[in-house]
Amino acid sequence: MFCLVLLCRIIVVLNLETIIPDCEIIGNPRPLMEFDSAPKPLLNGDSMGPPRTVIGSSVPMNAGSRVQNVRSNVVQQSYQPRPTVQPPYQPPAPNYKNHGAIVKNEAPARIIPIAALNPYQGRWAIKARVTAKGDLRRYNNARGDGKVFSFDLLDSDGGEIRVTCFNAVVDRFYDSIEVGKVYLISKGSLKPAQKNFNHLKNEWEIFLETTSTVEICPDEDSSIPKQQFSFSRIIEIENTENNSVLDIIGVVTSVNPSVPILRKNGMETQRRVLNLKDQSGRSVELTLWGELCNKEGRELQDMVDSGFSPVLAVKAGKVNDFSGKSVGTISASQLFINPEFPEAYSLRQWFDSGGKDTASQSISRDIMPGGQRNEIRKTVSQIKEEGLGRADKPDWVTVKAYVSFIKTDTFCYTACPLMIGDRQCSKKVIKSGDTRWQCERCNQEFEECDYRYLIQAQVQDHTGLTWVTAFQETGEEIMGCSAKQLYSLKNDEQDDGRFEEVIRQSLFNQYLLKLKIKEEMYGDEQKVKITVVKAEKVDPSSEGRYLLDLISNVSQRRL
Repeated sequence: MFCLVLLCRIIVVLNLETIIPDCEIIGNPRPLMEFDSAPKPLLNGDSMGPPRTVIGSSVPMNAGSRVQNVRSNVVQQSYQPRPTVQPPYQPPAPNYKNHGAIVKNEAPARIIPIAALNPYQGRWAIKARVTAKGDLRRYNNARGDGKVFSFDLLDSDGGEIRVTCFNAVVDRFYDSIEVGKVYLISKGSLKPAQKNFNHLKNEWEIFLETTSTVEICPDEDSSIPKQQFSFSRIIEIENTENNSVLDIIGVVTSVNPSVPILRKNGMETQRRVLNLKDQSGRSVELTLWGELCNKEGRELQDMVDSGFSPVLAVKAGKVNDFSGKSVGTISASQLFINPEFPEAYSLRQWFDSGGKDTASQSISRDIMPGGQRNEIRKTVSQIKEEGLGRADKPDWVTVKAYVSFIKTDTFCYTACPLMIGDRQCSKKVIKSGDTRWQCERCNQEFEECDYRYLIQAQVQDHTGLTWVTAFQETGEEIMGCSAKQLYSLKNDEQDDGRFEEVIRQSLFNQYLLKLKIKEEMYGDEQKVKITVVKAEKVDPSSEGRYLLDLISNVSQRRL
């Protein structure tokens, strides 16, 4: 018993494009109506009538065959084609009036969920809310100049997708797209999402075309949420890959002033740094860029300065791992101050009921790469006694100490303000002429430079003292002002009294100094370099709890 199986390949044609609209006629086709349907006379003059049936007689088979052959020959001779020149064949124009299939296609496309979109659908429509709208950007490439913008959509099923518009399509839709409004969108093309620029969890991206339709839905649809979050705890950011985009929520504990930054393209922007903490026992630096520094950043600073710590939710923040983990805003980022959803209520209740006084470890600038995240306390004398910093990898420790002396002759340097990606260049610059500065790394000149701390100081505790180096951020924490302000006091205003007062107020404050200790080569000599990566003033309540826990652990070991 044999079974025969046939395998067939099926090809589904999704789209056709006419390559050659006109071509030469093959052969000599003629319309069927040229044949005369009237009966033709026979050769002998008799007319061909209907076949006569002779009742009561029978016709032999061979006789019937001969009669049929005769008739066939007569018809062939009667219908000989006339030698006329035929015009080129033109098929009749199609008439689609009242045609069922065409009338059906004229109906509106069926609304489907965003999650069901794929490039193989012919007609589709989605109903979704705009959750974010990017800035209008201009570009220049081999094809010429152009412009582009994009916006993000969220539907009632929780599906998200990005929509991108180029050039002429930008003119049609840019002004009409508003964040928070609901739209009905159809007749766009789907292409693979560019994950370098698109953080949404969707493998496709919609590109609108000149034939696309975007209609606003005037009635509010409560089934579509205003925004969708997937929050990560701050402690989870420690193990998050660099350049990942995530949502975080935390309580703002400090806000630094906004400072102008000159990008590498010569355009100036704003930067503002603040700190967030949550229930995970960790805190993280959040860097705001551009317009977020002004309205939202100023509002946050006013709240913190007045003694109130607001809850801040960040949609689409980008993780950086430069000298520790931090989060920065991108063009798609959104800030929500004291938002009204459960995560914010829970965080506020925790903070007001004691979380404000709970010690938290920062994951920014002071993380031990590849090592343990737990804080390691040492005394100043232990740094030398235990030979810290002389291994292949640096040692990361925390020392509770006082800043007892600061060198004031060289406490800062002139730095490049240009941006390389999302970071400042910060390389030392030299004067080019009387009023301009030059950066050898960026190979550019500019009128104003930045000033960054490079502090040489002595720190001491009850066991001894040592020299340390503090850079920009830690320098601001110790001095209480920016390097540019302190430089201006000493050199521009030449106000020695106020300058000395700032230095005096910075001394003999007790800090938790988080140190990076590493042996480096200076000329022909190996020296241990100690860098302050974080300086936090000692909080008496949290420090008291730490000492009590330490005593409790020692007591348990003895038992």
